[in-house]
Amino acid sequence: MADQPRLAVFEKFIQSARAFCAANTDTEARMKKIKTLLEALVGDGSLREHSKSWPCTEGHKNLLLYQDPDYGFVINAVVRTPGREGRVHDHAHAWTAYGVLDGMERLERYRRVDAGNRPDYALIQLDGISAGYAGQVDLVQPYAIHSEKGGPERSVAVIVRSERLVGKVLQGRYDAKSDKYHESEGPMQVEFAVV
Repeated sequence: MADQPRLAVFEKFIQSARAFCAANTDTEARMKKIKTLLEALVGDGSLREHSKSWPCTEGHKNLLLYQDPDYGFVINAVVRTPGREGRVHDHAHAWTAYGVLDGMERLERYRRVDAGNRPDYALIQLDGISAGYAGQVDLVQPYAIHSEKGGPERSVAVIVRSERLVGKVLQGRYDAKSDKYHESEGPMQVEFAVV
């Protein structure tokens, strides 16, 4: 399987992202360009059709589709069951482009309203909800508190992170009901080839 060529549209995305990163070191410019490239990728019908056979990622998992050896960005995917409620979290110092490939999801954004002086406590408030449909991409800034929620049917999202955090950096976890806060590892990375 590893010797098979990647799906053409996915390979084109990778090479375009690599070329831009090679020519631009500015983080903000990279984030905006990746968003534009990801919009084209998640708007592509051949990748959407391909994703119909991708395995479910329930149980705090992400599919690891690609990790760039030179520029560090990581491409993940999540495959959610209908109505899946994601945890409220942040991605530490990394930025994320979150693109809905199939189905519908919503992104809930929160803001922290306490002083942040208690290590196990975070008072957060819902700041907004945006619906995401196939072909839409949302940018999540570093330390932005958010949660993804599944729609009424199976949904698939492709996620580009500025770097791999799992195994390197702990990320914030928030409980809006109990106001508890802790840090932990991100989702388990399950290698998956898009061929």
